[in-house]
Amino acid sequence: MGTWDRLMNVITSAITASAGLTFMTTCHLLAPWWRTTTGRHLMAFGAAVTALSAYTVAITTWPDFWPLRLVRTLVVLAIAALFIQRTVMVIRAQRHQEH
Repeated sequence: MGTWDRLMNVITSAITASAGLTFMTTCHLLAPWWRTTTGRHLMAFGAAVTALSAYTVAITTWPDFWPLRLVRTLVVLAIAALFIQRTVMVIRAQRHQEH
């Protein structure tokens, strides 16, 4: 695995991926997340962060498996899109409060 910092990175990424899976499972089982824009956004953002954390574990385990690089690119683009969506959601919410 390498140096202590790589080991710490993998451990914290695995913890984050596990927390993300726990969050998404809890939301899926207890809340109708698919019914609202906010719920869908929360689930998508949770999935994207979980995927990025899982990627970190996977690329450390299999550093020469090149398809993982493509996965990372897609996940990072998804996170960017979700930040744009989140920005739009904030703007709409603030406009709604002004009226």
